[in-house]
Amino acid sequence: MKILVTGGAGFIGSAVCRLLIEDTDAEVVNVDRLTYAASPEAVASLTTSNRYRFEHTDICDSETIDRIFREQQPDAVMHLAAESHVDRSIDGPEAFVETNIVGTFKLLQATRRYFERLPPARRQHFRFHHVSTDEVFGTLGAEGAFGEDSPYAPNSPYSASKASADHLARAWHHTFGLPVVMSNCSNNYGPYQHPEKLIPLMVTNAMRGRPLPVYGTGMNVRDWLFVDDHARALWLVLNRARPGEKYNIGGNAESTNIDLVRSLCSILDDLIPNRPHRNHADLISFVTDRPGHDLRYAIDCNKIRRELGWKPLETLASGLRRTVKWYLANHDWCERVRARGYDNARLGVLEPAATP
Repeated sequence: MKILVTGGAGFIGSAVCRLLIEDTDAEVVNVDRLTYAASPEAVASLTTSNRYRFEHTDICDSETIDRIFREQQPDAVMHLAAESHVDRSIDGPEAFVETNIVGTFKLLQATRRYFERLPPARRQHFRFHHVSTDEVFGTLGAEGAFGEDSPYAPNSPYSASKASADHLARAWHHTFGLPVVMSNCSNNYGPYQHPEKLIPLMVTNAMRGRPLPVYGTGMNVRDWLFVDDHARALWLVLNRARPGEKYNIGGNAESTNIDLVRSLCSILDDLIPNRPHRNHADLISFVTDRPGHDLRYAIDCNKIRRELGWKPLETLASGLRRTVKWYLANHDWCERVRARGYDNARLGVLEPAATP
């Protein structure tokens, strides 16, 4: 089985590529534009495999994507390419519209052209797996959880662009017969996540003795999913879901942001007790909240447990400890990310709209 993975040098995409090459017999064609968020190091170990190929291109480049389909003849697409950081979508929403909406449209069209030329036997088994987020559902109160049929109510430019992409994927299935399967996940974390995201930002700032900025009161709640658990779930959905099906994927690990940061500080105190900034919790600093910050996400993933037999292997405690250990052991990777132009600065500060 040959799988075209878009965004395969990104955080979740690279975990998927590693799983496919290391734990299955699948062939992988990794299509990635290598933006600031990509990490070639995350897939460097795969480059010696004769089952792995990398294509440096943009999903918006229809001519090149058509050529890749024609030459590589994949049996499935796993679409993970996306601009993904809410704060960046506040600073510059245009890139999110271009990649997440226009890019998904162009990829769906290229896939449709390819799919319609396949012989019937191959068409029967072909799948397009569209990977999305729970943020498309908006915000929850203190109770309840998002289900697969929850109404869409995105509140940020990022989540709106992902909701748009979800609707496109669904429409291409129902209108054009493209065999689409979909999944919506909760907040991922783990190795190789860009330091602009909450957990690596806290860990890398703490390693340098810098303030740990917590938005608002820190009482916003998220469900946390270890990235390797997510990759396993995506592989199951690709192989076993019927066209048109949708699955929620969550870690069953809700936490307020402030409790999460305090847990990270406790792990750091334990793992690096002789650093000058122990106790790390003293570095916590409450800052102005993100504009439109959703209060709570929680995800009901009973369907994927019941139908596909998946459940997360990592608890929040074990996953956080693994993640902190990885960042401590890979300080050089963090420095290379900073050298590419990111120095853990605050993003998403609301500015007046640009003049046309």
